[in-house]
Amino acid sequence: MNSIKTGDVRVVIIEDYKLTRIGLKSTLNEFEHINVIGEAEDAVSGLEIISREKPDVVLMDLGLPGMNGLEATQKVKDISPETNVVILTSHERGEEVVAALGSGACAYCLKDIEPQVLSQVILNVSKGACWIDATVAKAALSLFPKPENLSNFPKADESDARAQLTDRELEVLRLLVQGKSNTEIAKELIVSVHTAKAHVCSILQKLCVDDRVQAAVKAIKEHII
Repeated sequence: MNSIKTGDVRVVIIEDYKLTRIGLKSTLNEFEHINVIGEAEDAVSGLEIISREKPDVVLMDLGLPGMNGLEATQKVKDISPETNVVILTSHERGEEVVAALGSGACAYCLKDIEPQVLSQVILNVSKGACWIDATVAKAALSLFPKPENLSNFPKADESDARAQLTDRELEVLRLLVQGKSNTEIAKELIVSVHTAKAHVCSILQKLCVDDRVQAAVKAIKEHII
């Protein structure tokens, strides 16, 4: 394994196929900002590693033997609240994307993702961003009910969630849905990272959600943006 470097994103891989695990570990360790510190072939073993090592990011397969990836993702936050989960799977159904995000995952990637893109997703997720593969995002969004015409959209004063948000917070929420990190939001809006973080915290409080992913899902589902 590569020697530990200052600023590494510490990653644990949970994947039942050995060759896939080996390939992921070898590939990801080529990126200077990533350090794979553990791997497991099933969720139970993976959760033990997470409990002990408290990694920054977990790469989680969905189709694991025994406890599946969704169940395992739900347990990650209980044992390591600061650890963020990236789902890496071949499953493309919208229902699985929504279920994964609902279970607490911060990103949903397909296994044909380019290594460079995956490395960037891991880096961004470690900083609090969320990300969904464009191939499956449309399928996921299609599950949410759509009004027959624009008149069915709630007006601002009819939507408690939207009405509570300031214009600036709506801008931040739009960027949050796009998977932007606090640093990227700050750069986009030409504000300090501290200000961007304060806006995100305010949004989470007003939407009554626990994290950025839940905020993004609620924003889409309830037509807040």
